[in-house]
Amino acid sequence: MSRTAPRRIAGALGAALLALGLAGCASEPDRYFTLAEPALPQPLVAPPPGGIAIEMAPLAVPERLARPQMVVRGPAGGEVQVLEQHRWAASFEQELRDALATGVAARLGATDATRGPGMASVPPWRITTQVERFDATAGGQVQAGFNWTVRQSDSTQRSTCRWSGSEPAPGGIEGVALAGQRIVARVSDAMARHVAALQAGRPAACPGPNG
Repeated sequence: MSRTAPRRIAGALGAALLALGLAGCASEPDRYFTLAEPALPQPLVAPPPGGIAIEMAPLAVPERLARPQMVVRGPAGGEVQVLEQHRWAASFEQELRDALATGVAARLGATDATRGPGMASVPPWRITTQVERFDATAGGQVQAGFNWTVRQSDSTQRSTCRWSGSEPAPGGIEGVALAGQRIVARVSDAMARHVAALQAGRPAACPGPNG
């Protein structure tokens, strides 16, 4: 064996070990989360004989949240982290819109005209929502604030409500997603009760703080 052979072998072994090390340090695959409730509830009230329809307008959200990546605050609250490998199943505003539309429709026994045609004979209740905050801290909590306006599509009369509240988010990023689902459930419930009151011709009773 020539003197250069051991060097070649050592070089090959070194390259192999380096490749294995790089493979071990490779990025983990992206993970995707949803805001949709895991199980939809029964209707809060019986739908009217002629049926009822809702339409969730596109949401207005803070600019920092308008992305598919999950956004969390650091422990001190001042730093904002955009998590490239932890994402919502769609952009945040679309994921939240779909989850709210599905949740409200289920609670009213309503046709969801958000993503398609509703019932030709039933003008939908259109819900226009602004997300004032959705601040998540992994291992901490999710604090959220919403305001929305409801009107029937063939009417100019409007009714507005506001909701604010928080949910604990233990267990890292999974906890943030589950806290978000619980917030969606609570806001969907408040919106559905708002629409149900208007449908019945009653004044809307908006939820109180942390309602």
